[in-house]
Amino acid sequence: MPTILVVDDEASIRRTLREILEYEDFGVEEAVDGEEALVALRENAYDLVILDVKMPKMDGMEVLETIADEGYEVPVLMISGHGTIETAVESTKLGAFDFIEKPPDLNRLLVTVRNALDHGELEVENRRMRQTITEQNTGDLPPIIGESDEIQAIKDTIERVAPTEARVLVSGENGTGKELVAKWLHHKSGRADEPMVEVNCAAIPSELIESELFGHEKGAFTGATEQRIGKFEQAHEGTLFLDEIGDMSLSAQAKVLRVLEEHEIERVGGEHTISVDVRVVAATNKDLMEEIEEGRFREDLYHRIGVILIDVPPLRDRREDIPPLTRHIAERVAQRDGLPPKDFAEEAIQRLQRYDWRGNVRELHNVIERLLILVEGDVIEGDDIDQFVQPGGNGDGPTQELIEAYNDFSDARDQFEKHFIQHKLHEHDWNVSQTAETIGIQRSHLYNKLNKFGLERGD
Repeated sequence: MPTILVVDDEASIRRTLREILEYEDFGVEEAVDGEEALVALRENAYDLVILDVKMPKMDGMEVLETIADEGYEVPVLMISGHGTIETAVESTKLGAFDFIEKPPDLNRLLVTVRNALDHGELEVENRRMRQTITEQNTGDLPPIIGESDEIQAIKDTIERVAPTEARVLVSGENGTGKELVAKWLHHKSGRADEPMVEVNCAAIPSELIESELFGHEKGAFTGATEQRIGKFEQAHEGTLFLDEIGDMSLSAQAKVLRVLEEHEIERVGGEHTISVDVRVVAATNKDLMEEIEEGRFREDLYHRIGVILIDVPPLRDRREDIPPLTRHIAERVAQRDGLPPKDFAEEAIQRLQRYDWRGNVRELHNVIERLLILVEGDVIEGDDIDQFVQPGGNGDGPTQELIEAYNDFSDARDQFEKHFIQHKLHEHDWNVSQTAETIGIQRSHLYNKLNKFGLERGD
């Protein structure tokens, strides 16, 4: 359910807007002036802001300008009882999505709110796609680190398979790096200049998967206020990465199988087929043969996607990869977060090698980031591993060290929030919907937090 921040100094206007929006199943929060609105925006994430122009202390135009300056990527709908063309034009130049006069027409208000929310979702989706494409085209793709025979075999397979059009199924436990393997397959392919589009099959409700994959036409169903291009079309001439395909519903599997056979899709509500040229790479943490036996996965789809099979072993089965992984992750995290670099004493490395790392490389990454932030000095010693990593490799850093590491309340809060969200996402294998439900916030709020902290799957 999207959450909207209503900012107006008139209680009657706030009450009217709340009643209208809550009747349409929107969540609503209120602010009585511009200063209170900015406090709310700095502490919470919203899907839309409805902002009055004329207010005491700080008017709406000042708030709108601050929103732009501080980089809040949220659509803003301006309202005013003293609206002029000049004000509307100025607010649009400052980034407002639209301008509505008071008292607002009910139908126009709701249509504009829905359009603004759709626009905001599209902007988030476009940013993710641009980020993915930029990473691929700039060569900033993390290398596959490891000295074990298993990792070397995976690298050799990528070199041989990537230039072909063969479909690949990557299997392995959560956190082993299946997505990174998929990205390297695309990066070394003849499709590297085209987009790689990712779909987390476990995160999409079964009733929405068809629209997500194949798109829909405007008016195809309730809420389809504009045409949507599906993931298959977005990946045309590129690569489509179907992550956690073992969680896809049987009905969606049947539709995907048909596309792989006919190389055509039809948008929901559409009347024409559209040809697509897509290479599919899939990944799963499940035993698909067992899923087939249990009737939860189609055998014909398995044979379509599993031309080449790549299994990524868990970290506990290749402990010799932990030293180079540790040093590589430490270097990247320090560069990314502007932290001073730290060396790992040999005893610290040896202690890291003793853990089973049930969260695999993903968990190791989190532990190293924790060590870089909380350990004082230039060298991480064996005792630091004992202090900041619980036996078994699943420890949380002590609260006291986090308290002592930061003097500024905002910085400490942001670090705790970032680590809390990372931890919960990893618990749910980056299923954003499940994570949002578990921690009690809206999915759109969680997406905003991911953007704020620069969190990506694989962190």
